[in-house]
Amino acid sequence: MRFINKYVLGTLVILLTLYNCKPKTDKKEGSSIAPKVQKVVAEDLKWADRMALSIIHTYPNAWQTENDSLPKWNYKIGLLCTALEKLHKKTSDQRYLNYVKEYTDIIIDDNGKIKGYELENFNIDMINSGKMLFWLYDETENVKYLSAIKTLNEQYKDHPRTNSGGLWHKKIYPNQMWLDGLYMGAPFFAEYNARFEKGELLDDIAYQFELIWQKTYDEETGLLYHAWDESKQMGWADKETGKSANFWSRSLGWYIMALVDVLDFFPETHPKRVVLIEQLNQLSEALLKFQDESGVWYQVTNLPNREPNYLESSGSCMFAYGFSKGAEKGYLPSSYHQVALNIFDGIIKEFIEVEDNGLVHITKICKSAGLGGDPYRDGTFEYYMSEPIVTDNLHGLSPFILAAVQLNK
Repeated sequence: MRFINKYVLGTLVILLTLYNCKPKTDKKEGSSIAPKVQKVVAEDLKWADRMALSIIHTYPNAWQTENDSLPKWNYKIGLLCTALEKLHKKTSDQRYLNYVKEYTDIIIDDNGKIKGYELENFNIDMINSGKMLFWLYDETENVKYLSAIKTLNEQYKDHPRTNSGGLWHKKIYPNQMWLDGLYMGAPFFAEYNARFEKGELLDDIAYQFELIWQKTYDEETGLLYHAWDESKQMGWADKETGKSANFWSRSLGWYIMALVDVLDFFPETHPKRVVLIEQLNQLSEALLKFQDESGVWYQVTNLPNREPNYLESSGSCMFAYGFSKGAEKGYLPSSYHQVALNIFDGIIKEFIEVEDNGLVHITKICKSAGLGGDPYRDGTFEYYMSEPIVTDNLHGLSPFILAAVQLNK
């Protein structure tokens, strides 16, 4: 009897051990595979939709993309809305129109007053968001959008200028023109002028490009320096030329995008159209000399071998958009379409990360960069290296969508 009890006991121990060692199974499937992660964003969509839907999922309201506690009128949110405008026109997906409209309806009241916009600050960055209002007005015929458009255009009339006629970047930055500012202001002013004023000011808008090109162009590289101070008084400015000290890829990206977008409003018969197209060709050709073998560009454009320079995503996305649109419109040789495709492939490999749930992220974005101000930004190589490198900042998210829509990727 003792022997049988021992035997039974031993058998029970073995059976229990085997049971506990069995792999855990999904009760529904009866398999050892863990349950699949639920997809928030489908991976069979095109890249523009995947990124846009990732943003909308993460930030249900557009103003939240800046991680602010309150809504505000902001050029970066305007850039996102412009990207979603292009995506809506491509897909007719109402979610993108609704997302933009919900933002503007928080910021713009029924009389067209823009919350937080102060004309007397003469900040050219504040004009950029106005571009989406033309679209919203066309879609809804709501006159509040037209009223806001007219308010923003008033800034053009009284905006302070350099002695040579260039629009200041901001009132707080007197006598200065930055490459960034051409994107922020010129396409909006050109569209307004073409739609409502018979193109009478297009010569002056083109002059802004001619002047900053003349003042920032570098013969050796063919690139444009980030900014120019006519007074030559700023610490970052060369005392003989007024030029800043370095080439910043995102500022060059702003300029490329400004050229291809402003050309939409210059008739083929306009004499300045050929000047802008020539600038686009010259600068595009120069940029290709500094393209990394990965297909993208470094933060400081012309110094790939200098540590700790790094491959930066926002400028690279802007170049992809500009080259593709330039080729499609016939401003650039058709070969630039393939160049843009190669850039986009490099962007995906170098900068894009996808979570298991399908959310898409873009990495290695220079958070922000400028000149002057407090704390003082001196425009040195070390300065451009000191700015934070971040993920999913609007400077990278929005140009990625623009490039993906333009390339139909």
